Amino acid sequence: MYLTHLECPRCGRESAADTVQNLCECGSPLLARYDLPAVAKAVTPERFGLRPADLWRYRELLPVGDPRHVTTLGEGWTPLLRAPTYGAEIGIADLMVKDEGLIPTGSFKARGAAVGVSRARELGVERIAMPTNGNAGSAWATYAARAGMGATIVMPLEAPSICRRECVAAGADLRLIDGLISDAGRRVAELIAASDGAIFDAGTLREPYRLEGKKTMGYEIVEQLGWQAPDVIIYPTGGGVGLIGIHKALHELRELGWIGDKLPRLVAVQSTGCAPIVRAFAAGEDRAQPWADAQTVAFGITVPAPLGDELILAALRESSGTAVAVDDADILADLRDFAAREGLLLCPEGAACLTAARQLRAGGWIRADERVVVLNTGSGLKYPDTVDVSGVPLLV
Repeated sequence: MYLTHLECPRCGRESAADTVQNLCECGSPLLARYDLPAVAKAVTPERFGLRPADLWRYRELLPVGDPRHVTTLGEGWTPLLRAPTYGAEIGIADLMVKDEGLIPTGSFKARGAAVGVSRARELGVERIAMPTNGNAGSAWATYAARAGMGATIVMPLEAPSICRRECVAAGADLRLIDGLISDAGRRVAELIAASDGAIFDAGTLREPYRLEGKKTMGYEIVEQLGWQAPDVIIYPTGGGVGLIGIHKALHELRELGWIGDKLPRLVAVQSTGCAPIVRAFAAGEDRAQPWADAQTVAFGITVPAPLGDELILAALRESSGTAVAVDDADILADLRDFAAREGLLLCPEGAACLTAARQLRAGGWIRADERVVVLNTGSGLKYPDTVDVSGVPLLV
């Protein structure tokens, strides 16, 4: 294993990677660091194509040392699909969609769960707990069951109902709350505090290894493009782990010498009903203030106070990127338009990225000749109410 230590991006403090860790003493998330020169000597990009089509093909850059602890359902290596018809309509000829809806449990959350559960298993964790907007909870419950680990999941009542069913099916201790993910987070904190160390906090960015699973989206995009980086990557941003992870992956690839110095501009997409990152970015601030009365049809990005706000904002600014808030009505319209033209039903969070792409192209921030990758973070089938079928005639 090439994992060397954990590093705090805020205060610079280094921590050992061989013990269970949550946040740094200063309150910041911790980042996993690797001996990248040794990785470069051990493997070359050409080798990955000879390995299985899952995220574990990048094992030298992942934090699990003993393969016996790897907990997998074949996650990763999702398709990167061209969208020529819709792209031509909005003026982006080279528009592509990374479709995470085909991953186990139907969303990109399975990447973080696979690596996070595997590393927790290797470090001796027996039960995890976490708040969730739905998909992360169902993914962690599923992978915890596969690892023989207990899971307590606290989820808002308004989360997609399929997610609570997945948790129950996986044998998780599911608890529902009439509120937002921030309210669920407070309940999880109480449970962990009362457990006397028996429950591990696996909440978003509260442990270092969920991020490592999600960064593999960045590796895959680059490998699928022939080890070339696109010009723009557009990502729906709630907790922001995927965006932070892609940013981390791109920097690791550059340091390894596997891509050039020019990195993609990153775009964080939020809803006008919950846009703390967009507001902070526009104001030039390093931290985001909590968003009041958060609500949007894109429930997965309803995160009023993301723990990783500093890391998200830093990634946007370092990549010369931007942050965009889009309306729910536009999200649903673009979801339907894309499905009618390209045959793929996106989740509302993925559709929000299309809305952002369309608006950024119309405003000139995206140029017509640029290669743009949009992340569809989950299957549209988990959100059946996004398509209105009330007007469909009944034949008699």
